[in-house]
Amino acid sequence: MDDDRPDVLLTGLLFYDLVLTGLGKPPTPGEEIWTGGMGSSPGGIANLAVAASRFGLRTSLATVFGDDFYGTYCRDVLAGQEGVDLSLSRTAHGWHTPVTVSLALPQALGSAPGGTPIHDRALVTHGQEPPYSQDALIGDPPEARTALVHIETEPRAWLAKAAANGTEIYADVGWDPSQQWSSDLLDQLSLCHAFLPNETEAMAYTRTDSAGAALGKLSELVPVAVVTRGGDGAIAVDQTTGEYAQVPALGIDVLDATGAGDVFGASFVTASLGGWSLTERLRFAVLAAGLSVQRHAGALAAPGWYGVDRWWRSLTDPELKRAYAFLAERLPKDPGPAVAYAPVTPPARQC
Repeated sequence: MDDDRPDVLLTGLLFYDLVLTGLGKPPTPGEEIWTGGMGSSPGGIANLAVAASRFGLRTSLATVFGDDFYGTYCRDVLAGQEGVDLSLSRTAHGWHTPVTVSLALPQALGSAPGGTPIHDRALVTHGQEPPYSQDALIGDPPEARTALVHIETEPRAWLAKAAANGTEIYADVGWDPSQQWSSDLLDQLSLCHAFLPNETEAMAYTRTDSAGAALGKLSELVPVAVVTRGGDGAIAVDQTTGEYAQVPALGIDVLDATGAGDVFGASFVTASLGGWSLTERLRFAVLAAGLSVQRHAGALAAPGWYGVDRWWRSLTDPELKRAYAFLAERLPKDPGPAVAYAPVTPPARQC
């Protein structure tokens, strides 16, 4: 309670997301499809920022906003509605905020082995590289309890500085469009406290053929290794405590999977800062990510304490009651007000 450092330091590219859901199949050239749902929200790095802030973490975000409608809307939501600290962020005049249209395709792509429905998205993005790099935005990073980052092949100078000043680095990684999966990227794990890739990424970077084998390789490189497995839940090893954990996913209908991995990461950090056991951390992150896919758009789908509290109070399944019994002691007495979900159309600015 006496620690006034930011709980989470974030930096990365911001998007304005427009998510369309309810498509029965992917569109084809010359065809018009009416969707069953739509939501708009800040996206990209905002997914992590909102998810963390809704769990009461002091969240500091370094990003670039365009001086357009999209940038203004995203800034208003993050700072005004969600309470994210934007003192490290900048507005770039004459630069347009990147815009992504996401077509959520639940069950449109068939089933995986075992009959598990495949949920996927098609993304169309317009934008240019921001005029300020991550290193320029952060400079000498403020001391923070943790940093949540997407590591890339090209190392960022600020990351080593943050690790040196005592910040615990929780890292994720994105899809490699070249599909080279350079193992050089794993060299950066020496700076990290935890690494949380999905199983496709984990197997590709470690040159293994199973999530378990990938986890074994990663646990040799980083104190806490987590591999997320979508509909199969998640597995993890914490070398600092000697714990191994494997938890299943929840049986939840997916409306929009945008940002679910980011919600998982922010939730795992929240539970880690609380000193929870590894199994509790994984279950909590799987739950939060599962609740998020029931809503439109990544950032504003994050459930926060309010959403988790509602789920727990309405839970009747005895098996889940036992598995998540730890929430009875972990949930705050006041989970806060209802969270704001993604609107179909952002409200006009008041002059």
